[in-house]
Amino acid sequence: MNNNNKVTNRFVISKKGIENKVTNEFTNKKGERFVYNQYVIFTQLKEKFENMNCFKKYKTYTSTNNLPTFVRNLEKLV
Repeated sequence: MNNNNKVTNRFVISKKGIENKVTNEFTNKKGERFVYNQYVIFTQLKEKFENMNCFKKYKTYTSTNNLPTFVRNLEKLV
């Protein structure tokens, strides 16, 4: 993988990952594999993320076990 690809153990959106247009890959506990680009997700849900207290305070949002429902419903992940 190149510098803009990252394997993680959870869903992550971070300010740095958005700026660097990082593509993440993670596999949940059920063995489901997800690939998404932080910039692509953020641009579609910018207002939602910017209104989250965790994103305001820590500049990151995570979900351990699955893609958040609001992300799963998006047409474009990469």
